[in-house]
Amino acid sequence: VQLVESGGGSVQAGGSLRLSCVVSGYIYRRGRPCMAWFRQAPGKEREGVAFISGARRTTYADSVKDRFTISQDSAKLTLWLEMNSLKPEDTAMYYCASDRDRSDCDPLSLERGYWGQGTQVTVSS
Repeated sequence: VQLVESGGGSVQAGGSLRLSCVVSGYIYRRGRPCMAWFRQAPGKEREGVAFISGARRTTYADSVKDRFTISQDSAKLTLWLEMNSLKPEDTAMYYCASDRDRSDCDPLSLERGYWGQGTQVTVSS
């Protein structure tokens, strides 16, 4: 299974970016898996930013609620993260993750799932 992120870049505060994650090689066993976006800033722990379950239920970290939107292709597992009103504290490497087969979202299970290589987002003030 391969996850490939794209769409990162450098923007000024208040700007927007749209991240994409293309998944290949995944074989459905029990429906769509939970997928998520995580991020890790230098010197900080990795944190879950947005999650979408197999039933399309979305949850967000408080720090990005009402600014970020996670969505997914209806036919494939392509994942997007629309990021608006970006702040310097959003600067981080952003990773796409997929659970191996669990459809509800559990961060610990996701840690053991499939991960992309990340895409850098830099927000300047």
